[in-house]
Amino acid sequence: MKFAQIIDFETERIEEVRELMRSYEERARTEGRSGAPDSRTLLKDRANPNRYLAVVEFESYEAAMANSNAPETNELAQQLSALMTRPPVYTDCDLQDRQSIG
Repeated sequence: MKFAQIIDFETERIEEVRELMRSYEERARTEGRSGAPDSRTLLKDRANPNRYLAVVEFESYEAAMANSNAPETNELAQQLSALMTRPPVYTDCDLQDRQSIG
């Protein structure tokens, strides 16, 4: 079953966050690391301009946990934490349904 993690965070340095995420994702692709995310969507809260939600999808919960335990992921989390104005909030979800409309 597909798995998604929603990361709710606040930052005033979103371009630096984006660059770290892009770099991490590129390394995961080029190194062929198993358990790497399938996709990532970044959402910006319209009511709070410094609040963002990252929706990261994985092939399975097990893949997500393997990714979480990777040293590269821990390094990324530390780097991102330094750019945030509050600790992130994580929500783990099993993907139940996805529809493209239109």
